Amino acid sequence: MKSSCWFALAIFARLATSAFGADTNRPTRLEYDVLRSFPPGRLAALSAHDKPDAKGLTGGNRAIGSWIEAGAQRGSCRAVIAAVVAGDLTAADDAWRGIDVTFEHQRTDGGFAAELRPNGESARSHGAAVETAFFFLQELGRAILVIRESPHEAHFHARIAALEPKLRRACDFIARGYDTIIPKSGHTVNRTIIAAKAFGTCGRVLHDDTLVATARKLIAHALTRRDKDGVFIEKDGRDSSYNVVSIYFGQVLALHVPLPEFEAALPAAVAWELTRIKETGEVDVTGNTRTGVGKEISYTGQPKKVNYTEVVLALTCYGIVHQDPAALAAAERVFAYSHRQQP
Repeated sequence: MKSSCWFALAIFARLATSAFGADTNRPTRLEYDVLRSFPPGRLAALSAHDKPDAKGLTGGNRAIGSWIEAGAQRGSCRAVIAAVVAGDLTAADDAWRGIDVTFEHQRTDGGFAAELRPNGESARSHGAAVETAFFFLQELGRAILVIRESPHEAHFHARIAALEPKLRRACDFIARGYDTIIPKSGHTVNRTIIAAKAFGTCGRVLHDDTLVATARKLIAHALTRRDKDGVFIEKDGRDSSYNVVSIYFGQVLALHVPLPEFEAALPAAVAWELTRIKETGEVDVTGNTRTGVGKEISYTGQPKKVNYTEVVLALTCYGIVHQDPAALAAAERVFAYSHRQQP
């Protein structure tokens, strides 16, 4: 117990002192270090369902058993990240197959082919095609940045270099579709932040300041979509699942692109989120505008539920970065509850 306490204190000290660097345009607090400071086994447990199947499919594509669209493939990027953080390069190589499969479906315009979803919708039309592309790119850009922060960059260097022209075309595609993002996703602020994460992380990968500037522009809009108590609004109300998505994805982006105004807004959003975590670890859905109350249908055609994985990730990441014991304690309760519910 004593050694684990000293380990946590050492990590907090390392993160705190590394937050100050000569280049104010690039944080020196590394996401790789944040992820390495997660409780042992936590990241692996949370990404256990992200591994590609034999076809290289992840997420909703894997659940259906065939290619539907690019956004569902973001799980393969999360699996790469978890494997890199664990130092398991064999698992990382296996997870990378999902990235390769995604780019096998890239269109000549830089977007990605799409089929009809089980819920009857499609990502073929322009706005939806932009959205599914940035859902994938936000995790791909992040994965490459974490790899570059890790000791394992050389292992991936050649494949990342080969991927960059395809990534460039995909980023050009979402940049051309920028004007569709807020009209399509503005009522769901978490998607605006996810789009910002795609532009910001991929901008860092490609050393493209224009993409990074677009990320900041989207974050500035997202900050206008909060209520009087600082809670991120989803469809004109509060949602205990999507508020935490906004916290998590914005916090991750801020580890790669300085976002002081966004980070200043996080304590209020987190404070409300903590009031929604019961002592049992269950997330309270009372009054939610989107999840857990049967108001929306998911990608696979089922009612949307609370994303417990992202609740744990958000509270753990925020708790480590901001040295917040209450957020870390809540993350422990949510993790324990969600894993008790699994068959």
